[in-house]
Amino acid sequence: MKRAHVRITTALSESSADLLAYLQRRVGFDEAPDLLGETMVVAWRRVDDLPLDAEQARMWLFGIARTALLNHSRGQRRRWALADRIRGDALMPVVAPAADDGAEIRDAIDRLDPDLGELVRLIHWERLTIVQAAGLLGIADSTARTRYARAKEQLRAALGVPAS
Repeated sequence: MKRAHVRITTALSESSADLLAYLQRRVGFDEAPDLLGETMVVAWRRVDDLPLDAEQARMWLFGIARTALLNHSRGQRRRWALADRIRGDALMPVVAPAADDGAEIRDAIDRLDPDLGELVRLIHWERLTIVQAAGLLGIADSTARTRYARAKEQLRAALGVPAS
């Protein structure tokens, strides 16, 4: 077996649970396995681009998963737009309230600008460093730090928590 094939198999084996959790938190348990499958297919297609360093390989896989997620989201928005046009009126998205303890925080994160919300999710849910999240999002480290600080301020205000 080619060395690249061994490396991609190892990288996928080591990261698949984290990738699946990342996708589940964004699209739910029903759609996440399909997106993980898409991620794996793209990774195998691009096996020659796989970084040698294990951590960089993990982040490379997260980048592919994020692209699959963005493509999925765009497709979903197109489907909703088509359904709205067919019905002839714009429907407000129905969001069921969360049933567990973190609902207030998740709702506050959801109200952030999408870029800020994604940065917060990557740092807190996926346990990425600010530098790793910046790399995944394709922004400078300093930009990520500034955005993260802004997101924390907005979350404190939304949750009524005084600045420390």
